Amino acid sequence: MPKILLIFGTRPEAIKMAPVYKILKDSSEFETKVAVTAQHREMLDQVLKLFNITPDYDLNLMTPRQTLQDLTSRALLGLSEVLEDCQPDLVLVHGDTTTTFVGALAAFYKKIPVGHVEAGLRTRNKYSPWPEEMNRRLTGALTDLHFAPTKTSRENLLREGVLPENIFVTGNTVIDALYYTVRENYRFAPELEAILNRPGRIILMTTHRRENWGEPLKNIYRGLLKVLEEAADVRVIFPVHKNPVVREAVREVIGEHPRVHLVEPLDYEPFANLMARSYLVLTDSGGIQEEAPSLGKPVLVLRDTTERPEAVEAGTVRLIGSGTEAVYKNLKELLFDESSYRKMANAINPYGDGKASLRIYRALKYYYKIDSSPPEEFSL
Repeated sequence: MPKILLIFGTRPEAIKMAPVYKILKDSSEFETKVAVTAQHREMLDQVLKLFNITPDYDLNLMTPRQTLQDLTSRALLGLSEVLEDCQPDLVLVHGDTTTTFVGALAAFYKKIPVGHVEAGLRTRNKYSPWPEEMNRRLTGALTDLHFAPTKTSRENLLREGVLPENIFVTGNTVIDALYYTVRENYRFAPELEAILNRPGRIILMTTHRRENWGEPLKNIYRGLLKVLEEAADVRVIFPVHKNPVVREAVREVIGEHPRVHLVEPLDYEPFANLMARSYLVLTDSGGIQEEAPSLGKPVLVLRDTTERPEAVEAGTVRLIGSGTEAVYKNLKELLFDESSYRKMANAINPYGDGKASLRIYRALKYYYKIDSSPPEEFSL
């Protein structure tokens, strides 16, 4: 029975790996183990609890104001010990974090094959998103099985010389997780429920991206406040990232605005259900670009580049950068122009049908010659 080790370290990775874990864990063909670096401790634990995942190995690496150099070196040493103990036949990593790259590198040093979930996303700018773009590219160079979410991702990999037979187009596992989590009758904590029950439209906002730290963050918040002066019915729910750099900018610019509700970061379950209750989403996140369109919510992306161009092409996402006027102009358009809003809200989401983890499971059975045929690829 092949032994598969899933390695992840952040909340987004855990969310997207949870459906893969569940289908492999319930199977009779594979022995499944989990190792977490916990480069994001609290936020990771929320998802582990939600999806009932108990790691077999927990490195617990998170430290205050940790640097990439420190995290990378400690993760490499820790995961090398995990691999020595676990002796897996295959390592599965996800996406673009430091844990992703280091997990693939540690496996390479042990000559263990690597499967990369959400492979092939590219901006072609090594500093945007930073360090995620290079984490993805470096992981791709170390990967044996590439689970690409879309045909565009596959084309990126083919251009880099990856053999077609090593690429499986699966859709994105985040849609699997979303379908598992969002419920029409979901009840929020009393404070959040009270905000949602007031009349008016809700903007859900998140910011955390490193390249936006400093003046770009402040410009984003200034653009938001400018819109709120004209849109009296609109309120903002803003789960503020725990990073002190983000919190300092929020305090300086937004302060205690009566219609901007600053809340602590939400667990994945309430956050996903909050997306479903929102009018639109304003974010610099990567995964939300995939999630919110599945719920019919337009997304304004506070970045200059995106490794998810399919959403831009489909019209579910708009890339607007971090300038004050750009934030003001685009938010105002969606809040006051019903046709523009409907065009985005009704666009088809290109990222999945809720069966990505099933395709990955079938691809692994094909790789290990348990099945004779590869899975059918995801397509719109």
